[in-house]
This record gives sequence, C-alpha cells and structure tokens, in this order.
Amino acid sequence: MSRRKIRNAIRLGASYIVLILLCIAAVYPVLWVVFGSLRPGKSLYSKTLIPEKFTFEHYQELFTSQTYLFGTWYLNTLKIAVCSMILGVLLTLLTSYALSRFRFRGRKTALSGLLVLGMFPGFMSMIAIYLLLREMQLLDTHLALIIVYAAGAPLGGTFIAKGFLDTIPRSLDEAARIDGASNFLIFRRIILPLSKPMLTYMALTQFVGPWVDFIFARLVLRTKENWTLAVGMWDMVSSNQNSNFTLFAAGAVLIALPITILFMFLQRLLVDGLTSGASKG
Repeated sequence: MSRRKIRNAIRLGASYIVLILLCIAAVYPVLWVVFGSLRPGKSLYSKTLIPEKFTFEHYQELFTSQTYLFGTWYLNTLKIAVCSMILGVLLTLLTSYALSRFRFRGRKTALSGLLVLGMFPGFMSMIAIYLLLREMQLLDTHLALIIVYAAGAPLGGTFIAKGFLDTIPRSLDEAARIDGASNFLIFRRIILPLSKPMLTYMALTQFVGPWVDFIFARLVLRTKENWTLAVGMWDMVSSNQNSNFTLFAAGAVLIALPITILFMFLQRLLVDGLTSGASKG
C-alpha cells in the first residue's frame, strides 16, 4: 500500500472518529432529557441512561397542574410564532422582490443599510423598543412581540431571499409583462410558485425564533397568563423552592417536538432554499 493510500485511510478514519464523537455529544444530552422526562421523581440524575421504570405523569401534570399554565403558554407561543412567521415572511419576500427585480434610486443604499443593521445584535435596540412599546401601551401584549419579531425579519432574511430570486430568470417576468401582467400578478403567479424552497426556509427560521425566544418575551410580558413557553419554563425552575427538573424535561420535549417534526418533513425544501439563496448575491 502506497503512502498516499495510507495517508488517505488515516484521514478518513480520523474524520469518522470526529463525526462519531460529535454525534455522541449532540445526541446523548437529548436522550438524557427525553428519558429524564419519563423517569419517576424530580431529579434528572440517574445511574443509567434508560430509567428502570417509565412514567408519563410529568406530561400529564403539565396540562393538569393549576400552578403551571403550560397549555396556555403553549397556545400563546404558537399564536405569536405563527402570526410573526406569516408577517415576517411576507415582509421579507416583498423587500427582497423589490431589491431583486426593480432598479430605483437608493437601491444600493438600502442594501448597504440592511447589511449594516443586520450586523448589530438585537440587544442594542431592546431598551429603545421597550420605551416605544411603553409609550404605545403595548407592554404585556402578544401584539408587541408579533410586531417586533415580524419587523426584524427582513434584516436577517432579505439577502438570502434576494439571492434566491436573482436565480429566477428575468425572461419569465418579461414574457408575462408582454402578456399584460402587472407586477403584483407576476409576483403572485410566477415568483411565489417558484419560491417554495425559499418560502419554506424563511417560514421555518421565522417560526423557530419566536418559538424559543426568552429575553425579549421576558422583558415585555408581565402577567402569568400571557407568558410564552420560554418564560414559563424559566419560572418553573428559577425559584429555590422548585427543583422539579423531570417536569422541566417533559416541557422541553414538548417544546422541541413541533420544530423537530417540521424539520424532518421539510428538510429537502429547507436545504434547497438555503443553498439556492446562498449561491448568488
């Protein structure tokens, strides 16, 4: 065996070892939380990964307990995530369509502005947004979260969506315009059907953000009935008197379940949308 083959075999073996270690590091904590949610008692610690006895009492307690309004928090988070996803995708798609298809004065300035604004972390604007929401009397409302999440969507998704729209031939627009189609009709009949992979990517990313967000939701929402899942789950284990970590694990599994299902069923469209949008700037 030549030195090149030996070197390639060593490199391939090392790559597999690294990948296996990374998979173990990613999967083992997930399995621990899943099995912990099925373990009797309140402690996640156990001598074995798989519990000796399985129970679903923690899942039942989440929806029957008067102390934890898990069902209400779940519906609140679902409403906020879905509404912000719809508005955010619409705003991002309209912004990227205008920047991709039209040539107007200030276009390059708008692109540069979006790029610069996207570089700043959201923490820098939290105080200003909080003051604005207080003046508008929108504190402790779900509408405040929906507006902020949806308005921030174009900052993160416009360039990727624009890159995808740039790959759609302009000849389709020109042919439709010759037949008398308006810009809105071209957008609805041509651009949208061809943008399903990009729509899937934007919808998933815009859904996941509000679904798991804690900091801004904790800043805006005050009453327990209006909390989201992240805020409610934090309150579940933040006090010294409460150490029911198996109940927390059950809630974490239920939070991850819809995101996992969406990614599993929409994986192909998600990859196509991400790679197509990144292929052209």
